[in-house]
Amino acid sequence: MPANIGYRMKRPENFRYWLDDVPPPGVTLFSALQHIALVCSFLPIPLAVALEAGLDPGRLVDLISVSMLALGIAAILQGLNRGPVGSGYLAPSCFSGAYLAPSLLAVKAGGLPLVLGMTMFGGVVEMGMSRVLRHLRPFLPTEIAGFVVVLVGMAVGSLGVRYVLAIGAPAPAGPKEFAVSALTLGLIVGLSVWGKGAPKLFCALLGMIGGYVAAGLLGMLPAADLARVIDAPLAAVPAIGRAGWSFDAAMIVPFAVGAMAACLKTVGDLTTAQRINDADWLRPDMHNIGRGTLANGIGSVLAGLLGTTGLNAATANIGVSGATGVTSRRIGYATGALMIALAFLPKLTGLLAVMPRPVMGAALIVSAAFIFVSGLQIIASRMLDARRTYVIGLSFVAAVAVDISPAYFHALPPALQPLFGSSLVAGMLTAVLLNLVFRIGARKVQRLDVQPGQANQAGLEQFIDACGALWGARRDVIQRAKFNLQQSIDTIMSSGATNGALAIEASFDEFDVDISVSYDGLPLELPEVRPSMEDVLESEDGERKLAGFMLRKFADRVSVAWKDGRSTIVFRFVH
Repeated sequence: MPANIGYRMKRPENFRYWLDDVPPPGVTLFSALQHIALVCSFLPIPLAVALEAGLDPGRLVDLISVSMLALGIAAILQGLNRGPVGSGYLAPSCFSGAYLAPSLLAVKAGGLPLVLGMTMFGGVVEMGMSRVLRHLRPFLPTEIAGFVVVLVGMAVGSLGVRYVLAIGAPAPAGPKEFAVSALTLGLIVGLSVWGKGAPKLFCALLGMIGGYVAAGLLGMLPAADLARVIDAPLAAVPAIGRAGWSFDAAMIVPFAVGAMAACLKTVGDLTTAQRINDADWLRPDMHNIGRGTLANGIGSVLAGLLGTTGLNAATANIGVSGATGVTSRRIGYATGALMIALAFLPKLTGLLAVMPRPVMGAALIVSAAFIFVSGLQIIASRMLDARRTYVIGLSFVAAVAVDISPAYFHALPPALQPLFGSSLVAGMLTAVLLNLVFRIGARKVQRLDVQPGQANQAGLEQFIDACGALWGARRDVIQRAKFNLQQSIDTIMSSGATNGALAIEASFDEFDVDISVSYDGLPLELPEVRPSMEDVLESEDGERKLAGFMLRKFADRVSVAWKDGRSTIVFRFVH
């Protein structure tokens, strides 16, 4: 079991370098460069804030340098596999869209110093939330985590499409831009699907290099951008804290909302990381996610302190790691170390900053495909009744509404705009609120009385299925619960242990499913050791002992009580 992971994991098939594996130096280097290239596709977020602040073009290289320093430290923190900080997964950080809307509000109110000061505040909020995530699990069930992953996939894919189509650029995309996008996308997908060895491992990096070369040959690298790269010094110390910091109480709500959105996104991101790294994944490990969220919050505090905008786990990088089968945390450490080194090499950093938009768009679209499907698989792992269907469905509509008519939501009061600044934030908040509303009247304990001679398999299955759908329980747990319930009642009835009614009680607390069967009569014998074939064939109660052994085996925990002539058997199934 990998260190710092709270449960035993199974290595997925076709994974070349798993969590604790040590890849060769060449694989480590090129994989790290691949992740750095993906992270750089989110550099437009701090650059957009800097341009809104009227930052001099000559200082943009300084901004990128401190950004790389913050990203490098955050990548190393996230990969830590011991202690209270870090998830232990390959999940480098990128600049968070959750902080973009609050940052644009702050830059108008107080310039870049206010953005940096409030970013530090947002990081502190994330750190605080990381300590209580486990207690919030009933309010953040797995299907909502999966829904968040779907929204993240949509957001990443939407950004990729915007880059490919040059939406918001001075001129729309033309044949040259489409050719570069198609080449980059084709190389990444083709090498990922049909490639073997090194080409498959580095499909994203090779695809982006191919796109860079094609863009250069087609004259798509602006001369002004290249001139800034050429003029930048080869080595320089990052200008840390050059803009200064300030704080405004009016910005508390927007940045607190942004921090909550970043926290929920981290839950979805690390849930994805857990799922792709575990072939037997069942549920999010909230202790592990709490450590990862703490690392993310510390990263945002450092980002504001150093002089850039808030961070988040890079969903696109998690998707690429799953696509390539290279998830060793050593890659995360190497990625962080290289980004820290790049912070002191402005010329190389500037080269990354001029990545052509078609290349960035194609890489993001590939990542979005894996992220989106992963989210759907997480949602589908749960049984969904009408309540949970409405939570997911209506929240999805709310998210789409923000993308359909962003101008409508921009007309809202400034304090509310961060809530609807992106489809990701709007969808997540809607899902959380609807989940709270639909919990009203959803009893966690369900009861059923079975009269002698009236117990039938279809009725018992319908009862347990209805409970599972109401709770949003895992399908495999409900299947085991159905087996135990049916077999226990059959055994009780056939043994003549009772002639009266049986009281069945099913309960769920988000962590365990308990099935209780009570009746008047002696308790069943549930041996811990399988009866021998001789016992089964020669003893009158051999079959009942075998049935009792099977009932104990299929449950995670069994307890039997007998009081005042009434027996109670409780089967517990860890969820």
